[in-house]
Amino acid sequence: MNVEFNRNEDQLKQLSFNLTQKLQKVALGGGPKRIEAHKAKGKLTARERIEYLLDKGAAQVEIGAFAGEGMYKEEGGCPGGGVVVVIGYVAGRQCVVVANDATVKAGAWFPITAKKNLRAQEISIENKLPIIYLVDSAGVYLPMQDEIFPDKEHFGRIFRNNAVMSSMGIVQISAIMGPCVAGGAYLPIMSDEAMIVNGTGSVFLAGSYLVKSAIGESIDNEALGGASMHSEISGVTDYKFDTDEECLEHIRNIFDKMGGQASAGFSRVAPAKPAQDEQEIYGLLPADRVKPYDMMDIINRLVDNSEFEPYKDLYGQTLICGLARIDGWAVGIVANQRKIVKSKKTGMQMGGVIYSDSADKAARFIMNCNQKRIPLVFLHDVSGFMVGSQSEQGGIIKDGAKMVNAMSNSVVPKFTVIVGNSYGAGNYAMCGKAYDPRLIVAWPTAQLAVMSGAAAANTLLQIQVASLKAKGEVITPEAEKELLDRIKARYEEQLSPYYAAARLWVDAVIDPLETRKVISEGIAAANHAPIEKAYNVGVIQV
Repeated sequence: MNVEFNRNEDQLKQLSFNLTQKLQKVALGGGPKRIEAHKAKGKLTARERIEYLLDKGAAQVEIGAFAGEGMYKEEGGCPGGGVVVVIGYVAGRQCVVVANDATVKAGAWFPITAKKNLRAQEISIENKLPIIYLVDSAGVYLPMQDEIFPDKEHFGRIFRNNAVMSSMGIVQISAIMGPCVAGGAYLPIMSDEAMIVNGTGSVFLAGSYLVKSAIGESIDNEALGGASMHSEISGVTDYKFDTDEECLEHIRNIFDKMGGQASAGFSRVAPAKPAQDEQEIYGLLPADRVKPYDMMDIINRLVDNSEFEPYKDLYGQTLICGLARIDGWAVGIVANQRKIVKSKKTGMQMGGVIYSDSADKAARFIMNCNQKRIPLVFLHDVSGFMVGSQSEQGGIIKDGAKMVNAMSNSVVPKFTVIVGNSYGAGNYAMCGKAYDPRLIVAWPTAQLAVMSGAAAANTLLQIQVASLKAKGEVITPEAEKELLDRIKARYEEQLSPYYAAARLWVDAVIDPLETRKVISEGIAAANHAPIEKAYNVGVIQV
């Protein structure tokens, strides 16, 4: 019996169980009572609509399930950001589905709601995927209108994207299944086709109360903007249906008749499971995050047949680079090696740290993958770049910049999986959110921050103690410890993958065993978008 393996396995399985419980809670949206009230109107919930619409048994990837987690407490919260986003299949066609959750503040838009909708549109645009909007929203959440209305990345950007996506030939289909108010009324009507459900769907620039206040006209919402009026008089909507189910069936019929799409031509063969047991990942990742481990043990349980072709495996060993297949798709993998390695040039090198030689190797490998049109997968467990006089004299900044340049300018799709640490400039070089990965996901073991909790807490403590002493205050060892504990607790909360997911710094927190599916579906989506831009890294320091 391997005691350490069992300890690791117990912890990661517990973290994965906690993840499942959190997802089950998120799926309840505004809670059982609001779901009951919603269904009493004859409406399906957002998740029921998506389930009915998507092909049964086909792969799905939910985006931003934890958006808004722990945020807006003074407003009563906004579970899931008040909207559900899923990449799935309709009539065999991969697409993005966006469904307002009317059980959360009547589907009103919070700042995070806009950010999540924009992320859904970004995925659609980057991958040229059709997008379906299932609209059921009361519009902008007025108490926070200043944080959602006027700026470039706010509510209005959605409609700008509608127009741009239409000009790109990206199919957009909308179903008005509840209220669709004010500026939000433009979203379905700027889609290619708009359908409405009789009795529950309505669309207008101003509701009956505002009309009465503005121009003195008395009229009810159904006569003002209901299904019959827009289908028979205004012509604003294209189709009218009596139930949610009939409306969703019609969307499926539209997708069933759509023509084919171009392909990027990424290499795929028959998928194969890893030869080494995937379940062993749970026991191989140390429960103690400072302990070294061999990242190849993880890679061998992620790639088809556990076959990996290393690139420069004896050079720059703190970064593993090489070719493999995941669910049949060819990929180039860049991963942080967490075990201590020995360089014949510089001696011992710490795992999880990017040195000059590893950055140099990774830059070359990334350029090779672009040359060969092979998608890139980044596996993070990185503390950052090596520091100190020896590294600075060796040119760590220019070598790191070379890697960042090669990665930033990549034209092949990039996918990021945060396995463990993702700190500082290491996050950047390994294709963090700022560098446009097509999908970025985190395991429950992930931590994201500018530096580790212990390092940050001690740094912040020194700053605060110095400030207090400058004011003439005497700090006892007991008070200093209390201050450190308080700082550390606050910082540790911000390291959590759920903190990152709440703010959409990652698209999802996933069980490690979901990694292959997420990458496979991500490449399948990317394969709909032929590469049109030449690879050009610009000026590189040599």
